[in-house]
Amino acid sequence: MSTTFQLDTATSRANPTPAPMRRLTVPAIRARKQDGVTEEPIVMLTAYTARQAQLLDAHCDMLLVGDSLGQVIYGLPSTIPVTMRMMADHAAAVVRGSYHAVVVVDMPFGSYEASPQQAFDSAAMLLKESGAAAVKLEGGEAMAETVAFLNSRGIPVVGHVGLTPQAVNVLGGYGARGRSDAEAEKIVGDARALCDAGACAIVVEGVVEPIAIAVTSAVSCPTIGIGASARCDGQVLVTEDMLGMFERVPRFVKRYDDIAANIASAAEHYAKEVRDRSFPGAEQTYQPK
Repeated sequence: MSTTFQLDTATSRANPTPAPMRRLTVPAIRARKQDGVTEEPIVMLTAYTARQAQLLDAHCDMLLVGDSLGQVIYGLPSTIPVTMRMMADHAAAVVRGSYHAVVVVDMPFGSYEASPQQAFDSAAMLLKESGAAAVKLEGGEAMAETVAFLNSRGIPVVGHVGLTPQAVNVLGGYGARGRSDAEAEKIVGDARALCDAGACAIVVEGVVEPIAIAVTSAVSCPTIGIGASARCDGQVLVTEDMLGMFERVPRFVKRYDDIAANIASAAEHYAKEVRDRSFPGAEQTYQPK
């Protein structure tokens, strides 16, 4: 078992179950793509808590502790206000709850853009405090020097091109990218620059499908699509989106369940039983012997 901390399974709800397997590694993920072909697509979902990680771990190759937690967990209007402390604490929880998937943690806005040294200091803190295996940062060619700096110092980096949510104020919104020839050319060039700098994988978000296909063909490292193309080397979604936790989700999300309705129904049932005093019943109370 490769969780960061041992938990008392007799007293804690968060009890990762040991399994006779080793955690996947960054090189193993990188090696999925050989000669431009990925026979087994990479499965990635977001995770923010230990219990969520437990439920997703066996089915995923990678778990992303995304800065999307700012919106999903904290109700923030964007990812911009997310802090290093948030990312480190949630990443540590996900590592504790998993034993199979590679855990990747987002570097929040303002923690890496100033210089490669700033990025190293931030990434080192995140990995040391959480036990995650890699960091993810947004940006293309402008971040290539930083990616190379981190990679050469033992920090694996997942890149992120196309729609980059941390740049929403510059982009002017969350619309799909790559509709103009110039923007499409830049996205492909950004991906090449990141791959050449040593990125172990690249998230391609919110781009028109032909550009996602072009990016995947242009780089030797795996691409992980989100609002991109099934021809990417893997896929990632925000777990709460695909589970139907929110009323509004991006166009590219497929809902695999309606967990929000299930939770609301259970809460309604509970409230009814509390009000008519049918809960707690004999099975939920302690009686004198």
